[in-house]
Amino acid sequence: MPHRDRLFIAGGWVAPAGTGTIEVISPHTEEVVARVPEGTAADMDRAVAAAREAFDRGPWPRMSMAERAAVVARLAGLYEARQGEIAETITMEMGSPITFSQLAQAPQPLGMLRYYAGLGATFPVEEERPGMFGPVIVRREPVGVVAAIVPWNVPQFVIMTKLAPALVAGCTVVIKPAPETPLDSYLLAEMIEEAGIPAGVVNIVAAGREAGEHLVSHPGVDKVAFTGSTAAGRRIGAICGERLKRCTLELGGKSAAIVLDDCDLPSAMGFLSLATLMNNGQACVAQTRILASRSRYDEVVEAVAEMVRGQRVGDPADPATGIGPLVAARQRDRVEGYVRAGIDEGAKAVVGGLDRPFGRGWYVAPTVFADATNDMRIAREEIFGPVLTVIPYVDEADAIRIANDSDYGLSGSVWTADPDHGVEIARRVRTGTYGVNMMNTMDPNTPFGGVKSSGFGRELGPEGLEAYLECKSIARLG
Repeated sequence: MPHRDRLFIAGGWVAPAGTGTIEVISPHTEEVVARVPEGTAADMDRAVAAAREAFDRGPWPRMSMAERAAVVARLAGLYEARQGEIAETITMEMGSPITFSQLAQAPQPLGMLRYYAGLGATFPVEEERPGMFGPVIVRREPVGVVAAIVPWNVPQFVIMTKLAPALVAGCTVVIKPAPETPLDSYLLAEMIEEAGIPAGVVNIVAAGREAGEHLVSHPGVDKVAFTGSTAAGRRIGAICGERLKRCTLELGGKSAAIVLDDCDLPSAMGFLSLATLMNNGQACVAQTRILASRSRYDEVVEAVAEMVRGQRVGDPADPATGIGPLVAARQRDRVEGYVRAGIDEGAKAVVGGLDRPFGRGWYVAPTVFADATNDMRIAREEIFGPVLTVIPYVDEADAIRIANDSDYGLSGSVWTADPDHGVEIARRVRTGTYGVNMMNTMDPNTPFGGVKSSGFGRELGPEGLEAYLECKSIARLG
């Protein structure tokens, strides 16, 4: 990956306002693999001005939705041709196992582009309704300039949950990638340029927290779409609330997988391994609390332990690797702090612990805790690493109570031989998404988001498109 010295603003590659750089460091080798410019407040100002100009006076919002959808379909074709490059880049910059990058990091964003291109071709922009004094036209119009702020764990996936519907809606966008993962966004910028999307419709500026807050606060931004930590989401929500600015917040999770007594454990473990350990445990939807009945508790603990022991830890570029390194040294230290807290609070690490697997790279030992209770920090707080906690329950009502006893409400699952009964359980757990004998995999056709401290608003599905549209009612006499 070559070093970069430009930012993508107003349809072209421009010199940054400052001299700062972001070093992209391999989580596997701890070596610098690329450098890119660090965006400043002045760069954000220029990007917002370009997006504002493109929205207020450019052709993009004035095209029909079907016309914009056709351009997004063209972008999807370019994206498809570069999936392998995108997957390899994300693995290099943040340590996602290459098999996961090839399975999800690159293909799922492509799926979202295709979905919204198809939806936009037929979506009803106007409808006529009967009113008190005559017909009323209800019209949907783009919300305006969007600030899309994305995290490092699934960078292209999260970009597309925002960019694909925003483009189809007719919005213009300023994307702020995380400083840990700026490289994949350069590939996207090249495709946007090649697709012929008008200048200023998409602008990309990688930057840190200060420039990001400047973007959120910018008076030229009409909506903020954020994915990241709950703490950062609260700050962004406060800024948007103060300015009456629209926002969508997709935040953290601490999801529970309920293992019912009729579950066939050997069959479930293959699916549960993805639900719990995907992307090295760096997933907001990870099912990191595993709830097992007291009658089968030891059996479930051993099955989960064997599943984790079977994961190969190593070089994320190796197709045989199941769990790679964490994204940064600070993330490794944070996860190890939670492992230490679990041991200090009396939980038993039946797999893993505080011994690091390698002398180099930001690796932690995948860890399974038993003898845990739901009031421990390892059960209450989002760890964002390969750490699982198995918690006993008395009966189904108790399992549902424990699942709901959380500040979060993003995802969850139930594992049972009776899928219909599993759906009944799903209806009683307070989350935005749920899976029966699977993890809800964020289907482009269905809404995704959380309740409680997991955020508000929905992405994906028709609901994800509507989040970038404002309704206007037009009544008339005569």
